[in-house]
Amino acid sequence: MSAAPAASTAPLLRLESVTKRFGGLTAVDAVSLEVYAGRVKAVIGPNGAGKTTLFNLICGIEAVTEGRIVFGGVDITRLPPHRVAGVGVSRTFQTVRLLGQLSVLENVMLGRHGRTRTGMLAAGLGLPSARREERETAEQAMHFLHMVGLADRAGEPGRNLPYGQQRLLELARALATEPRLLCLDEPAAGLNPAEAEQLAGFIRRLRDEQGLTVLLVEHHMPLVMGISDDVAVLDYGKKIAEGSPAAVSEDPRVVEAYLGGALEE
Repeated sequence: MSAAPAASTAPLLRLESVTKRFGGLTAVDAVSLEVYAGRVKAVIGPNGAGKTTLFNLICGIEAVTEGRIVFGGVDITRLPPHRVAGVGVSRTFQTVRLLGQLSVLENVMLGRHGRTRTGMLAAGLGLPSARREERETAEQAMHFLHMVGLADRAGEPGRNLPYGQQRLLELARALATEPRLLCLDEPAAGLNPAEAEQLAGFIRRLRDEQGLTVLLVEHHMPLVMGISDDVAVLDYGKKIAEGSPAAVSEDPRVVEAYLGGALEE
């Protein structure tokens, strides 16, 4: 795993007492945490702990009730999702969200949309600049398909892929935005052990070879403990523990709230 950040290094992402209420329900309760560049941070906890809501707040899908979110020194607390993506935050979802009728390649090309310059009129008229940019976008999308091992299926409809490969396709689309922070919401859900191990290796390479920062929500404890530099634990919307995987796994509050014998599985 990568070395711990120096004390003077500013975090890439900082949450300051972030709270989200839905009517009388507090889904996220004054959560503060920091994510440092080039590291994998996991957020774990039982179902209903507020993990996905926390992701939605970071990505601008849900509005923060109280608190502040700072990314790369910029306050993104009130930014809409497309502007959060524009500053370098990308995510995947618990359930696969592909456009199944589009090809595998076209699904990844959608991830490049925020980085294209051609306007709708130029694209509609088929101007040379638009055609050139479309070719470049397809070439760039193929690069990300090669990264996840799906280049040989680029022309197939996305819905034809088995579930594990659909997960990889969604990951390729997220990477196509060229994020500084990649948020993965239960990426191992529905994967078999071999696919989960493949995913773990890929996330390690993203960190170690690409220097990408990853924020991970996951229930698959072997994956979490095997790839994470830091772990934060939520329970009933509150952060109850934070630290290295080893330290968190031995915290009595965590064992009581969630883990039990899961770390030994």
